[in-house]
Amino acid sequence: MDNIWLNVKNGTDIRGVAVKNEDRPVNLTEEMVKSIAKAFVVLISKKKNKNLKELKLSIGMDSRITSEKLKEILMTEIKALGCTVYDLGMCSTPAMFMSTVIEGYKFDGAIEITASHLPYYYNGFKFFTDKGGFESRDVTELLEIAEQGDFPQASLSGEVITVDFMEVYSQFLRNKITDGINDNKNKLKPLEGFKIVVDAGNGVGGFFAERILSKLGADISGSQFLEPDGTFPNHIPNPENKQAMEAIREATLKNGADLGIIFDTDVDRAAIVDNKGSEINRNLIIALSSAIVLEEHPGSIVVTDSVTSNGVKKFIEARGGLHHRFKRGYKNVINEAIRFNKEGKESHLAIETSGHAALKENYFLDDGAYLVAKILIKMAKLRNEGGKTLSDLIADLEVPYESIEKRIKINSEDFKNYGLSVLEDLKEYINQVSGWSIEPNNYEGVRVNCDRENGNGWFLLRLSLHEPVMPLNIESDEEGGVNKIITKLTEFLKKYNKLTI
Repeated sequence: MDNIWLNVKNGTDIRGVAVKNEDRPVNLTEEMVKSIAKAFVVLISKKKNKNLKELKLSIGMDSRITSEKLKEILMTEIKALGCTVYDLGMCSTPAMFMSTVIEGYKFDGAIEITASHLPYYYNGFKFFTDKGGFESRDVTELLEIAEQGDFPQASLSGEVITVDFMEVYSQFLRNKITDGINDNKNKLKPLEGFKIVVDAGNGVGGFFAERILSKLGADISGSQFLEPDGTFPNHIPNPENKQAMEAIREATLKNGADLGIIFDTDVDRAAIVDNKGSEINRNLIIALSSAIVLEEHPGSIVVTDSVTSNGVKKFIEARGGLHHRFKRGYKNVINEAIRFNKEGKESHLAIETSGHAALKENYFLDDGAYLVAKILIKMAKLRNEGGKTLSDLIADLEVPYESIEKRIKINSEDFKNYGLSVLEDLKEYINQVSGWSIEPNNYEGVRVNCDRENGNGWFLLRLSLHEPVMPLNIESDEEGGVNKIITKLTEFLKKYNKLTI
């Protein structure tokens, strides 16, 4: 496949620069989008074993400045092949998957136009059928079809039908929350008495405040950045971004809210802030989600990505769960949980530190709004049962004294092999360092445990999934521990002249 197409493949979706800017050249052109649209039709026709005119396909988009234009291109090209196109307008990514499974809709395929939290000049596509999101191999096949450009012709054009699917999806979530809380005294307004602020970061997530929280009785005054704006003027809509988390923290405290909620652009990730302004994201959102799931499904395996802390492992095991620390990449984590279930081993939660969380009960779909719905159910039940808070559920989570993440650049065209050779050499180096030992149950990079005298923590050095970078995560349970680990590790890394340390 030509690099023109390879360069827009981003694991299990497509991403590229879609509009002129001062930073990067455009590499996702309108002509490419036309071919991608037709290739999607061909691929879905094959997957569903249906004629083109039988296909019902849905298109949704996030708030990016190019999304409307790309949507029009997709709909025009798909309609020209004789398919029926359902225009779902502004939609979250999880809602687009749900459009393939909710009764009365069950579209053959769905496309969400999004580039998640990337800068405004990016855009891209995520693809779904009722089996879930496309795998990497599906995206490769789609791009190969697009590159070949051998598309069928239709004698009759299809049609475009507009649907307010976000209301359908919102009703699904409202039902989930009311049924889950099951408050006999206030069945229709179970969140009455709670003040909850939402920060949508000018992405798609504003619906959660207006269509869900408010309708269920919550006071949402103080919510911010609910209006979609693809220039993202206030902060990057990303629960891992410090500025974004500080914005929702400030809003929560300023408004005296019981809870603050923040979503990424297309609402497949989320984080929260408690009434004291404490951020519950990364390891803490994993712990909270695990506590809720393990109460419902004792003994479940919880699959996380590779950078979760030792404290999370202890927390899960203390509640009778099994912690399986796997690889980075939300698809990797989700597919590993699915594999366990196929083998007859119960796994009800797959979650990344980035905020991607997928539950078995919800198609293993990574859905930030669904995760928050589960959290709201638990919050209301705790109040109704005696006044405990969400923070009480994770009070015993051991948090490291120090933690840091560094990104070490690899200055080599053959960065993958260079990085792999560094990791192999690191394994040999560890054997020479007193108090360091390689973690045996590890599936990505090299994870090293450091004893009390030699850092009192752990580090993980791995190769990035897509970039010429080696991310380094370090945690320590003592002051100055991270520096101890870095000092010893630098002695090893400085031998490699193609690494920018």
